[in-house]
Amino acid sequence: MVQVEAEDPDGDPVAIRRAVSKLLVARNQSQPVESRSAGCMFKNPPGDSAGRLVDVAGLKGLRAGDAVVSSKHANFIINEGRAKAADVLGLMKMVRARVRERHGIDLELEVNVVGEP
Repeated sequence: MVQVEAEDPDGDPVAIRRAVSKLLVARNQSQPVESRSAGCMFKNPPGDSAGRLVDVAGLKGLRAGDAVVSSKHANFIINEGRAKAADVLGLMKMVRARVRERHGIDLELEVNVVGEP
């Protein structure tokens, strides 16, 4: 995650717009905003980053059907076309298993899964 030091806008509309603009630029550079996703998939474990753990486990680009671990930010699963819910859920399961094998950490879901695929 990119940390951006935003100035304290103190209610000044111009300063607020400038601060928001800095944050949006940082987000656009670090997250796959150009792709379809549900946002971050996993919660950050204490003292670490879920995206870093997924990345270090070598899982960027891992896919199930058209569901793919983003090459831009490893805590995002993107839809490269016609991914089904089962593809995304299967990929999430693979990622969690490999992170557990590699790091001994059980990633918790950030997203709420509703229904069945």
